[in-house]
Amino acid sequence: MPDSNSLHQDLKVSSDDAKSASPKTHIKRSRLGVWDFYEEIEVDRPRFALAPMLSKLKELVDCFPYLVRMFKDVFSIPGCPPLVLIFAMAHLADAFVPAVTIWFQGQLLSITQTAIETRTVDKERLIRIAAGRLACTVAAFFFDRIMRIVGRPLNAHIRRWWALHCFHAYARLDNATYDKTEVRRQLRDTTDDYYGQSVIWRTIELVSDIVTLITRSVAQTLVLVQVLRGQPDGPMLAVLTLSAEVLVCVAQMPIFRPARIWLAKTVDHDFIKMKGWKDAVRGGWYRKEFVVGNLKEHAYSEFKKASERIGDKDTDWSEWEDLIDWPLPSIWHAFHQPLAQLPQIIFTLRAAQYPMSIPVSLASLSLVQNAASNFVWSFHTMIYRMRRIEHQLTAVKKVYEVAKIPNVIPDGTIPFPEEASQIRSGVALEFRNVSFKYPDAEKYALRNISFSVEPGQLCVIVGSNGSGKSTILKLATRLYDPEEGEIFFGGHDIRTLKLYDLRQAISVLFQDYTLFPLSIRDNIAMGDPATAHDDDRVRLAARLAGAESFVDKLPDGFNTYLEPPVSTEYSSIPEGQTFFTGRKVNYNGLREAAGVKSTEAAALSGGQMQRLAVARTYMRSVVQEDSEVGLLLFDEPSAALDPAAEHDLFDRLRKLRGNKTMVFSTHRFGNLTKHADLILYMDESGIVESGTHEVLLKRDGEYAKLWKLQAQAFI
Repeated sequence: MPDSNSLHQDLKVSSDDAKSASPKTHIKRSRLGVWDFYEEIEVDRPRFALAPMLSKLKELVDCFPYLVRMFKDVFSIPGCPPLVLIFAMAHLADAFVPAVTIWFQGQLLSITQTAIETRTVDKERLIRIAAGRLACTVAAFFFDRIMRIVGRPLNAHIRRWWALHCFHAYARLDNATYDKTEVRRQLRDTTDDYYGQSVIWRTIELVSDIVTLITRSVAQTLVLVQVLRGQPDGPMLAVLTLSAEVLVCVAQMPIFRPARIWLAKTVDHDFIKMKGWKDAVRGGWYRKEFVVGNLKEHAYSEFKKASERIGDKDTDWSEWEDLIDWPLPSIWHAFHQPLAQLPQIIFTLRAAQYPMSIPVSLASLSLVQNAASNFVWSFHTMIYRMRRIEHQLTAVKKVYEVAKIPNVIPDGTIPFPEEASQIRSGVALEFRNVSFKYPDAEKYALRNISFSVEPGQLCVIVGSNGSGKSTILKLATRLYDPEEGEIFFGGHDIRTLKLYDLRQAISVLFQDYTLFPLSIRDNIAMGDPATAHDDDRVRLAARLAGAESFVDKLPDGFNTYLEPPVSTEYSSIPEGQTFFTGRKVNYNGLREAAGVKSTEAAALSGGQMQRLAVARTYMRSVVQEDSEVGLLLFDEPSAALDPAAEHDLFDRLRKLRGNKTMVFSTHRFGNLTKHADLILYMDESGIVESGTHEVLLKRDGEYAKLWKLQAQAFI
């Protein structure tokens, strides 16, 4: 665990197990970046516990321009060029160390042969060789430390830049594009962060490793061939060394990792906010409200500010976990050196039978042993890296291509509104012979639908589920475009209007509304990004929606996260497991020390969460007197509310809408339909009846029958 970024503290916390006859424990606390790390320590017991390349050549060639672009982008990141150069030079220098070491060992072999033949030793030369070998060891350690020291800030710089690139690429996609199967697959195949490392950084490491391994192998081969020329014991000693290395690898298998019980949590506000915004732009269930709310610029601005405040500390726990869990002290490591010395043990037995071969064979043994060990490591590492190269370069290509995915919904050119008065008095909405079916669907959701809502009117669309009520609202916001017919907004063909202006003039609450993985305050505030930092407006919107009272009762109030995007991390050992010492794993002591509650998500009812969604709509439409919204769309806004709350919501919406045009879709008939200027009754065939409440009752059609049926339920 790195000392430079850690803050250690022992916490005397006792658990139920600690009070029993089980081994005594204490909690050790460390700070790792934005994470608080708690580990349970037992006081009285130590812890232990080629595929064919030709078929892939074309893909690699196609990916090469993206690799070149990647390196150009890396060199354009402030602070990266000198770090990249230092990192590359350290890698290249480290590649020559094994070959230089073999050369010095060859010199030692030469001295041994000379000593046997002449009975003299060149002491000065021997000292130089010893000093050279020591220098190689120091150099290898030095270059490794340079790569580690430089690699961490370099990775952090790249991760920040790449996160902004990916965030913008995801945020720009409209809903219709995001719904396409091939786009979902393309997005699923890309990632901007994997165990704290971006795609770019993993590719840089992979390319550097391959170049280093090839250079090291070539250099070692050339030097070893030169040095071992004429040495008869070389093949036999190499086989013995390989056998020893296999045994050492078996001893280091993951099964022999020691068991550790730990917990990690973070309370860093900016880190949590960044994770929340990442989930918001990557999760498909947030896309509709993200697009319709024109949240792209607001989301990017908030993410960027949080990123700048947190700096290079925005490291996921996975990166720290790798450092903590491997390598760890283990009893098996005590056998590492004896196993590595197996060739020498066998050599000793052989020398007892043939004493005259000792001098020459001893030098050859040391030389071949080190060379074979390096060859084994280099070979396996190179094979592993080569297997990954095609996948890694393809990943770079895919992530770059995400930013070029064309949106299905084309932008218009006409600004809206031409005058502010067009918004204040409401906006007209007209459908003319509109037909639409969802992507990959065979059945039409709407077929030849026509209706007209005048500015300032209250329109209620009623009907059974599946009749297309929600689809009308989605088409009005251009989440999708109709396959046939035309939609007019404020007298303009909706396709000709600028998308941003169109969606600024509309406030919508969908039936399948979304609460983003952000705080309650941020969820409400995004209803109007322009005033998102006005806490008074946020609180007023919550009050109007009837949400302020229960939000204030939550432990963190408006800063509560309904679904925290960053969860508390636990060690992989399950709670309740019994060790051979008789102690059961219990995380209560760790939770108590870290202040972790049994559940960190706020448990709200469906009605309460719907009130939060309504509050976001209020923030956009009725909180501001000079609101730019002229059309309010509500899709089943009372689905999770009881009758009293539903009546209160409808009454409040009618009073606060002013002169704005309002369209409701609902399957419930009640107080709202009595005040509607226009009622559209729909079934699967389309719009069956239209008119006011009184007109439709007199007509005694389908609307009147369902009205009377629902009214009887309350008699």
